[in-house]
Amino acid sequence: MAYQSKNLSVIAYANGFTFWHYATEDTAVSVATDGYFNDAADMLRVGDVILANVETSASPSTGFFSVASNVSGAVDVNDMTGIGTSNTN
Repeated sequence: MAYQSKNLSVIAYANGFTFWHYATEDTAVSVATDGYFNDAADMLRVGDVILANVETSASPSTGFFSVASNVSGAVDVNDMTGIGTSNTN
């Protein structure tokens, strides 16, 4: 699967910063691949944060990506920082 614009939405925007949500069946590794978000280059800015639900149809996980660079339409995000990765209760 590839980036789907219908799955990217704004949660909040303030002071030139946007907090996004993205849901996908893709793995976190796929989403972090250079160019995955190129079709959203006109919206994403360096420093924006994306809260993501990945692998939604298999083994769902949640985490954050941050936009590391956006140069001439080429977007790169940092690797996902997972949240809720362990539950010992």
